[in-house]
Amino acid sequence: MHLDWQQALVNVILLWVLTAPHEFAHAWVATRLGDNLPRAQGRLTLNPLAHVDWLGTAILPFVTSLLGGGFLGWGKPVMTQTARLRGGLNGLALVSLAGPAMNVALAVILAVLAVATAHVLPAFSAFAEHGVLLSLYLALFNMIPVPPLDGSKLLLAARIPMAIYQELARAGFLVLVVLLSATRVGLYLNEWAYLGARAIFAGLR
Repeated sequence: MHLDWQQALVNVILLWVLTAPHEFAHAWVATRLGDNLPRAQGRLTLNPLAHVDWLGTAILPFVTSLLGGGFLGWGKPVMTQTARLRGGLNGLALVSLAGPAMNVALAVILAVLAVATAHVLPAFSAFAEHGVLLSLYLALFNMIPVPPLDGSKLLLAARIPMAIYQELARAGFLVLVVLLSATRVGLYLNEWAYLGARAIFAGLR
């Protein structure tokens, strides 16, 4: 097995760069919908240290990148109070979608930077280009409907029984590990991220 230590380190650095806007988007939308808990907990900021989950933002992404086949990582979840959100569970769905939507926006921004610096700063351009792929991967990964990922909140918005959600949450971490290590889900996410990145760059060149 080939272990790409450099690529694993780059992935973790990029994850830190991409996590802060992702979690900020959750906090911003929640605040706009009437829930001030994210602001009170210091999450309405772009400071990466406010959004780091050391297991999900450092250890696991490094190990899974090193082993290949998939990328398992997340930031510190933004806490929300559904009862205070305008729209209730529908508002929760908007808060959940804000993070992946921010990743798509970041992918476009990074693609613009990659194209603009391709000839003058090739090393940075390559870094940004990889960021496009990773940002799209994270958008797709976070839509998997398994806690603690954003997609799981859509299950609540769809009104699945809370008892079922809680049981899924208890096994969430194990489910994600199995999905990425024993199935082709990670490879599919990589492929879809690549196709998305190719479409973005095709529109810029």
